Amino acid sequence: MDGGSEVCRERTAVKKTPPVRSIALALFALGTAALPAEDSRWWAYAPLQHPGLPTVDDGADADWVRTPIDAFIVSRLREEGLRPSQEADRRTLIRRLSFDLIGLPPTPQEVEAFVADKDPRAYEGLVERLLESPHYGERWARHWLDVVHYGDTHGYDKDKLRPNAYHYRDYVIRAFNDDRRYTRFVEEQIAGDILYPGARDAIIATGFISAGPWDFIGHVEVPETKIDGRRARNLDRDDMVTTTMNTFVSTTVQCARCHEHKFDPISQEQYYSLQAVFAQIDRGDRKVDADPTVAKRRGGIARRRAELEARKEAIEKRIRDRGGKRLVELDAEVKRLGVEIAKNKSARFGYHSRIEKAPDTTKWVQVDLGESKEIDRLRWVACHDDFNGIGAGFGYPVRFRIEASDDPAFKRDVDILVDRTTDDVENPGVEPQSVKADGVRARYIRVTATKLAARQNDYIFALAELTAFGSTGVNLSRGVEVTALDSIEAPARWQRVNLVDGYYVGAKEDPSSGARIAELRREREEIIAEAIDDATRREREQIAAELTSSKRDLDGLPAQISAYVGWPIRKEPREIRVLRRGDITAPQELVRAGALPLVPGRSEKFELAENHTEGDRRVALARWITDSRNPLTWRSIVNRVWHHHFGRGIVETPNDFGRMGQLPTHPELLDWLAIEFRDGGQSLKKLHRLIVTSAVYRQSVKSVSAYEEVDRSNRLLWRMNRRRLDAEALRDSVLVLSGKLDRTMFGPAFRDFVIEKPEHSPHYEYHKHDPDDRSSHRRAVYRFLVRSAQQPFMETLDCADPSQRVDRRDETLTVLQALALLNNRFMTRMAYHFSKRLEAEHETGTGRVVAAFRMATGRSPDSEEVALMEGYAREHGLANLCRGIFNLNEFIFVD
Repeated sequence: MDGGSEVCRERTAVKKTPPVRSIALALFALGTAALPAEDSRWWAYAPLQHPGLPTVDDGADADWVRTPIDAFIVSRLREEGLRPSQEADRRTLIRRLSFDLIGLPPTPQEVEAFVADKDPRAYEGLVERLLESPHYGERWARHWLDVVHYGDTHGYDKDKLRPNAYHYRDYVIRAFNDDRRYTRFVEEQIAGDILYPGARDAIIATGFISAGPWDFIGHVEVPETKIDGRRARNLDRDDMVTTTMNTFVSTTVQCARCHEHKFDPISQEQYYSLQAVFAQIDRGDRKVDADPTVAKRRGGIARRRAELEARKEAIEKRIRDRGGKRLVELDAEVKRLGVEIAKNKSARFGYHSRIEKAPDTTKWVQVDLGESKEIDRLRWVACHDDFNGIGAGFGYPVRFRIEASDDPAFKRDVDILVDRTTDDVENPGVEPQSVKADGVRARYIRVTATKLAARQNDYIFALAELTAFGSTGVNLSRGVEVTALDSIEAPARWQRVNLVDGYYVGAKEDPSSGARIAELRREREEIIAEAIDDATRREREQIAAELTSSKRDLDGLPAQISAYVGWPIRKEPREIRVLRRGDITAPQELVRAGALPLVPGRSEKFELAENHTEGDRRVALARWITDSRNPLTWRSIVNRVWHHHFGRGIVETPNDFGRMGQLPTHPELLDWLAIEFRDGGQSLKKLHRLIVTSAVYRQSVKSVSAYEEVDRSNRLLWRMNRRRLDAEALRDSVLVLSGKLDRTMFGPAFRDFVIEKPEHSPHYEYHKHDPDDRSSHRRAVYRFLVRSAQQPFMETLDCADPSQRVDRRDETLTVLQALALLNNRFMTRMAYHFSKRLEAEHETGTGRVVAAFRMATGRSPDSEEVALMEGYAREHGLANLCRGIFNLNEFIFVD
């Protein structure tokens, strides 16, 4: 008997069928129809009550029990005339523990050391080492990210990138490695920015709210004033509500969006009360200080600046009141001119030809001055676009000429002003280029590209600005008609009129505008000097000096990071009403923020002040979820952990504890675990330790035909379930064996694809990725997750779809998987690297095949297996043998 057995030997008298179990067992027999739909009683909503430990008879059963968990399991098995299986051997157990706790295979050396270890607590020691490994957080974060449907792109039609989403993934890894108390873990993800202000992780944790898909078109390209814009935001709040309630309390509240829930006691009003919690929340990048002390300093400066700005505004209002109408006019004109200058400085737009497959294609664009005019000089400027990292000089022609003529077809009387068609031209970036025209008279000016610029795998001609100046310096071409051989018209970025709008990257402000602003400001100061007294002037100057000083203090702080999170970007909450049949055009009664009537002794109505803040609503929801009386929260999390250790939860529908979900196989055990977890420190590592040190977890997978007749699906756990490696564990194991795994933790996701057209609707081309790219050899948890186009190899292995909330993955065995493991480019390259590693580390063919087999399976091959593998390697090569080893069931399955 190992540690904990004394507790298990308690002879606590308990009823054979306590209330929760009675309901569950009755419904096993009668089906869900046995409980009236209007009755809110249900096993999941019943208060948690400590069931006590079942009585275990002396003898084999008592000897088998290692932890309290086993007492519940063996008692249930006895009811069905079943017995637990024998314990698995140590080679199996170390492999099982390694994959379960860190998602990586043990090395042959680790296997042999564990097998040979005579310490009676060697197993417990192994558990502790694995729980303390930094890879533990990586393994269990992946499970959590499935549930919250985390992804690195938005999804929907344009599926644009979220380059700063990864901070949330890193937060989850840190939280698991730190063994963060579960109450805090929940609170941080819903309202961490309010409950723990200034703490980096508490702000980044709200990436939970923004983890799911987001409609770029419905939020960016369609305003909220439009029906489609309101519909998109309604669906966005639905995602936030659904993710929160599915994840933390295993409740399908989303079924009440269009009507009262058909099976569970949830009304439409209650559903929309949950939407009201997130009424002011949107998704977007938020600045975060990595250091809490810096965050505190920044907050103090910001508060002081807010006070100064309020005093400044009060003074300015007095000045405006005394300055009269002329001062208002001056302010409006200065603001207008400032906007013009800012637009000039930030412009990134221009003319863009159609895309061509070959560079030697002629394109032209020309301007019409309206009549023949004398031209003193020409100026032209290249575009700036970040597509494919090109930046300055985007689309600048490699060879071109510039001509002037009164003939729009440029067939007669043509003056060539620039001819650079014989040699390739160096790209000038966005530095303006010019040429003297020496008084040439013409109505039309044409730029002809004879060799196009490379874009990615194609070619284009683009130009930001073309300006003709007269002898007095006047701009002759501002706003004139522009024609071209062809053009991509995608306002506002790309259109012909941009060629003559005067805006381009790096443009200096218009001298006339700058002079005019200076003149207006002088007049304004004269009016102000007459409108204020000396005391007000001194106060105004003091405030300006303090604002300047505080700005220097802010600028001197370390740079913040940008994290993609859910936060109150808008100033006011949206009005949330019940929608008839979920139709945004059919609003009904107004609702206030609230939750569900599922917590005994606690109202679902949040007690909030009339002037409460947005954060108060999220805090109230977090407190409702983490209330010790909320039975759903504690049953939900222990069931999720159990699910990943046994391949099946005590409740087989981890996201749905309602009437449409499955009933618990061991209801008393579920409640015992929930109470122990809730009241015992809320340590997930402690929960893992309790489960994996149990006898039921250590069982062999070997089947017994007689028991199959009684419990074919092994719901009662008379043996351990045989499980296949999930996609990430398999991929990471291949990298381990090949010697290529990069164990670098945290940071931006690696991309196992080539991206095309990122500026519009990105195309994610996985087949173009080089599997030897070292940046992609990190653990799969750091992979860039695309919603619209999953990685085909990982998808074949049943990887979770980041567009869906995945509480339990499919586990299939298909021919496609075998073919992918044999022929995918990643697999063939890693097999090659595996073979090279074996050749470098072992001198003989026998040594290489034995080492390969041991590394992949955890055991040494027998003589027949060695002979078979050696013969295959001689005939087909060691790399092909490695491909075969990657396809062994002993490698693909946990045990």
